[in-house]
Amino acid sequence: MRLPVGLRGFARVLAVLLLPVAITASASGQSGSRQSYRPPQHTTDWPRLADDGGALGPHLERGRSAQWESDQQRKLAAALAALQPQRRGVIDAYVVSAALDSDPVFGREAREAGKVLARRYDAAGRSIVLAGTNGRAPSTLAMGTPRSLALALTRAAEVMDKSEDVLVLYLTSHGAPVGIAYHDGDEGFGLITPRRFAAFLDQLGIRKRVLILSACYSGIFVSTLSNDDTALLTAASSDRTSFGCRAENDWTFFGDALINHALRKPQPLDDALIEARETISGWETTGDLPPSNPQATIGEGVEAWLVPLEARMPKVATAPVGAPATDAFKP
Repeated sequence: MRLPVGLRGFARVLAVLLLPVAITASASGQSGSRQSYRPPQHTTDWPRLADDGGALGPHLERGRSAQWESDQQRKLAAALAALQPQRRGVIDAYVVSAALDSDPVFGREAREAGKVLARRYDAAGRSIVLAGTNGRAPSTLAMGTPRSLALALTRAAEVMDKSEDVLVLYLTSHGAPVGIAYHDGDEGFGLITPRRFAAFLDQLGIRKRVLILSACYSGIFVSTLSNDDTALLTAASSDRTSFGCRAENDWTFFGDALINHALRKPQPLDDALIEARETISGWETTGDLPPSNPQATIGEGVEAWLVPLEARMPKVATAPVGAPATDAFKP
């Protein structure tokens, strides 16, 4: 997915940890029912951020109203309280799906990814979706932010049995060569970095995990998040962008290929990954785009818990939803 111009700059300046960066507004031009609602726009400069705050990385909210703070707290508290405890003797999956940017494509993708993954991994009552607008109205969900994500993961760690249960995490947003960005209109800014993210998961004691990262440059997480009990899938290699993140899209390329098609089918995760890679490669060839090179590492210990978990998958596939990511090719 193409990175906004200023966010590329942000990737560079975070190396020195302290410089403002401009970020351009995301694509607009919604059609149909989406015209009546205008999602948050990115129109001002990034604030000064340093990699020394927040559980998952630098994070700043500015100009937020008391009502916004109250609404976010209420929505998040309700989602956390609804998370059901694990079942003794059963490998339970806890699904967290989060959109970390207010561009509607990510909100739509995170919502549907939460549904697909919860169905696939028998996680009804054990899933949380964090996302901004779907492009048609303000979100009824808590926004995906570094803070809300940290609290969702912490709550999952509290109710799961970490000796047998599994975290299934889907993150979708823009990315930079230093991390996955959080960006909500002109008010929310932040970055989830590989080092902080890996440390946070380790602090929570969550070892058995399926981590799916849909963002440009998300391959930078591979070296820090990989271990014997982790299956890690990323939309791109550490030096490549991925595609399909126009605000008006329903899916990114990676989300459409992996979530909307491959993981809806009753096939093992590694076969789904092969299918998704081939699909994305075909789309990129058709669009004359450079390869995004999706990455995957599956630890040696993953099979022991993933095989019995996937044995409970529904035996019937569901149909894809939304406009195909390849609609971007249409004139």
